Amino acid sequence: MVARVIPVDPFDLVIFGGTGDLARRKILPGLFRRYRSGQMPDGSRIIGAARSDLDGAGYRKMIADAIAEFGGDEAGDQDCLSKFLTCLDYVPIDAKGTGGWSELAQLVRKDVVQAFYFSVAPSLFGDLAERLHTNGIASANSRIVVEKPFGRDLESARALNRTLATHFDESQIYRIDHYLGKETVQNLMAVRFGNVLFEPLWNNHYVDHIQITVAETVSVAGRGAYYDRSGAMRDMVQNHLMQLLCLIAMEPPSQFGADAVRDEKLKVIRALQPVDAHHIVRGQYDAGPDGKSYREDAENPRSFTESFIAMKCHIANWRWADVPFYLRTGKRLKARSSEITVVFKDLGHSIFEGDEARHRNILSIRLQPNEGMDLQVTIKEPGPGGMRLIDVPLDMTFADALGDKEVEVADAYERLIMDVIRGNQTLFMRGDEVEAAWRWTDPLIEGWEARNDVPKLYDAGSAGPEDAMMLMHRDNRRWRDIKA
Repeated sequence: MVARVIPVDPFDLVIFGGTGDLARRKILPGLFRRYRSGQMPDGSRIIGAARSDLDGAGYRKMIADAIAEFGGDEAGDQDCLSKFLTCLDYVPIDAKGTGGWSELAQLVRKDVVQAFYFSVAPSLFGDLAERLHTNGIASANSRIVVEKPFGRDLESARALNRTLATHFDESQIYRIDHYLGKETVQNLMAVRFGNVLFEPLWNNHYVDHIQITVAETVSVAGRGAYYDRSGAMRDMVQNHLMQLLCLIAMEPPSQFGADAVRDEKLKVIRALQPVDAHHIVRGQYDAGPDGKSYREDAENPRSFTESFIAMKCHIANWRWADVPFYLRTGKRLKARSSEITVVFKDLGHSIFEGDEARHRNILSIRLQPNEGMDLQVTIKEPGPGGMRLIDVPLDMTFADALGDKEVEVADAYERLIMDVIRGNQTLFMRGDEVEAAWRWTDPLIEGWEARNDVPKLYDAGSAGPEDAMMLMHRDNRRWRDIKA
């Protein structure tokens, strides 16, 4: 099956921070894949803008090297790469001064889609937004893309939203969360709202509980200074896990449109109840045979920042009353795995006896690796000897089901950037959504700071602290095993 390519209009995309790590690892290799697939129309241009003193030729050489390193198998297509590089240009820019802005104004066209990617620190967002307008570069139809963190608390998020709103309308602002660009995340909506099988069961009458796990094997080494100021709650829960929770729990929108979807997500966040202290577990990885401790990686021997967090949440509405949502995420865990698990209730009455009666249906949605989903169903074990029941998965791994050599699954960043060019905000967070998430998150952080809470140590390469296991065991439930 060959993926259907939806064309976009010609565009000028300016990447502030165009020489940075994100641009080299994700943004430019992703755009090259979109170019190679035929989705980047003739006449489109990508303009890097950063402090580095480069010219256009030097920038094209940098990006060619980046694509060779991070572009995957497609990077070997040298003819296509050569053509793609002709779309690139570069302007040295002073985000807080005047240098480079007149040159950028001459380059950016008014008769094509304009998009400006702020791949820089949030402290520069206001300076960039102001200079785009004072130099006559941006227009009422321009779009800006901003990366997280969207503040570090409610107050700073409000300030950031006010700064952006000074120069851009909300309809022009695209707050990007790459988790929402994953194929399986979008399939959440397709599975829920496109199948009569699931929606009637998607409520507290049939669902026992839901687990959301985002496990990483990497440490914080190399970004310890940033991570030690944020921790797992600010870095992962407030945005990535919150968005997954919204998509799994929201009501059916009236249509598949940006505001309709985001309105329903906002209702979920506003319905989240405060979390009791004994329903939160914070952890910090200890040294292991193949790595340093968190404190060594963060270069802070007295750090109490969490690299792991698990919690039990409830949503106060009719659909999800009394259904617990268990969230967990952490660094240096046993495997890299992101998964949403919907565990359905036991049968109201089972005709089987003993162990044969203890079987449940479980829907598992894998975000990474091996994107796909499976539904655990109960069948009779083949062979003679009576009625012995076993659980087997109805497996739909995308690569297997659709043919991994024939279907092109776009990377999250390239998918979302193309949505920016189309003007589709469905998979991007709205300002009030960000503020509502912080409004729920802030009291949790303030609570453990007031209690002088110390994270529980856990072995690097494990499933996290033992207290996180007990969070489930107290409810006679178990976490799904973390596996790649």
